[in-house]
Amino acid sequence: MSAQETPNPGKTIETPKGAWTITFLLFLFMLVNFADKIVVGLAGVPIMTELKLTPEQFGLLGSSFFFLFSISAIVVGFIVNKVPTRWVLLALAVVWAVTQFPMVGTVSFTTLLICRIVLGAGEGPAFSVAAHAIYKWFPDEKRTLPTAILSQGSAFGVIIAVPALNWIIVNHSWHYAFGALGIVGLIWVCVWLALGKEGPLEDTQALAVSETKIPYVQLLTSRTFLGCVAATFGAYWALSLGLTWFTPFIIKGLGFSQSQAGWISVLPWVFGATIVLLTGWISQLMMARGSTTRVARGVLGSVPLVIGGLILAAMPHVQGAGLQLALLVVGTGLCGAIYVVCPPMLGEFTPASQRGAILAIYGALYTLSGIIAPTVMGTVIQHASSTLEGYMTGFTINAAIMVGSGLLGLLLLWPNTERARLTGGTAAQSAPLKSAVSPT
Repeated sequence: MSAQETPNPGKTIETPKGAWTITFLLFLFMLVNFADKIVVGLAGVPIMTELKLTPEQFGLLGSSFFFLFSISAIVVGFIVNKVPTRWVLLALAVVWAVTQFPMVGTVSFTTLLICRIVLGAGEGPAFSVAAHAIYKWFPDEKRTLPTAILSQGSAFGVIIAVPALNWIIVNHSWHYAFGALGIVGLIWVCVWLALGKEGPLEDTQALAVSETKIPYVQLLTSRTFLGCVAATFGAYWALSLGLTWFTPFIIKGLGFSQSQAGWISVLPWVFGATIVLLTGWISQLMMARGSTTRVARGVLGSVPLVIGGLILAAMPHVQGAGLQLALLVVGTGLCGAIYVVCPPMLGEFTPASQRGAILAIYGALYTLSGIIAPTVMGTVIQHASSTLEGYMTGFTINAAIMVGSGLLGLLLLWPNTERARLTGGTAAQSAPLKSAVSPT
């Protein structure tokens, strides 16, 4: 059988029983993941006040989370090519839980910094490993919606956690917010230990993509891989600013209270959740109606980045906190589309035996913006003539990066022809697995 031939031509690959249960558990996994990420930004003002931190120091704290994020993602990405994802996911979640508890008592800036670095190392591989696990449960043409649901763990992690954590911060202490997250993490560990399973489609999908491995240098230099990294880099710049600086901006830049900021902070994530789910649904619908993955994934994910960047660029030029917040919410929320489409695009042309590593390297590269963005914002704020002016300059930089990354995505994302080129087939053969499966 050649690399382009697939078993049982014309026959639909059915979704195995239990696939949606695993999807829901991994949705909760990502929910915990992003609740862990957001807590520093949410408690930013109390932390800066208690520890007497400057904006540059707080920016360093936000960036520290990503110091080992990328390295860990790559290492674990290669590990999951050999080790069942069930056990890797379990180990990651244990690390998340354990690193929260030192903050319950009196803590120094150094201790907080170290715990965030270790937490980042544990969370770096999270999305790529979870996506790799889900792709063992769904055939290619059915992956976009589960990927969207997985991505929504991040949004709901903020939407659900922010009001609860903010209540703890306001009524008790920011220290206890960290402790609550540690307990929630341990609960997920227990549930996954009881219900988590490995997907059965690994061998089928390996044949559906390619029987032989493709050299990593070809995969990593393919234009679609580079396009995914470039496009998601810009989206993650906005996300990392949201995690670290959105709540302090609401309080110190716009003058809202901590209690008010807790509710306002969920707005970008509510809007972003809507965008992600719509993108997943529209993409899958377009593919079912015959669109190439270039259009149904590449274009659909890149255009919102450009539009979002242009909206964000208007922030410094309007008056009023309400309008500025609306532009910030819509502009950054549109970034979510790219997270839905890039993992499935990479899965189109990557052999299943190499997919875990490629998804991890992709995640490791685009999340490098998480190291840069919070520090850049902190430096800009500290050296601006006013706090608000500093924030506006930082968001303008964010807007330019979003537009540029979206344009690179439009230029480079061609997953359908990529698969044909890498496997030596033809463009006709590279339609989204139509020779092997039927759209549903």
